Amino acid sequence: MHLYHDPAALPAAAIAFDDFIKIDIRICTIVSAEPYPEARKPSLKLRIDFGPGIGEKKSSAQIAALYEPAALVGRQVAAVVNFPPRQIGKFMSEVLTVGFADADGQVVLFAPDRPVPNGSRLF
Repeated sequence: MHLYHDPAALPAAAIAFDDFIKIDIRICTIVSAEPYPEARKPSLKLRIDFGPGIGEKKSSAQIAALYEPAALVGRQVAAVVNFPPRQIGKFMSEVLTVGFADADGQVVLFAPDRPVPNGSRLF
């Protein structure tokens, strides 16, 4: 079982708070979602809006097993905005949409339980 999918896995090594704040995780709203059948794992291509400071970005997310594209539009999710862009097949993913693995190893999106302004930073 992959480390990220194992709820019994031990915590990662301790890091300093300064290391944590280097990872810039922001809230965004999904503007569009479409299947990405060329990806190795079931994925969707997302266009997500972070608000005026960051704007719209693209993300390839391995969430196709649990989510229908049309149902995602308008939903708030979290994404890392300060990783370098990553080429996923022919698609350039600009941010990393984050989630947790369920019992079957499928990605469940991470989202706030109440609406917050797009671009809000996790702390």
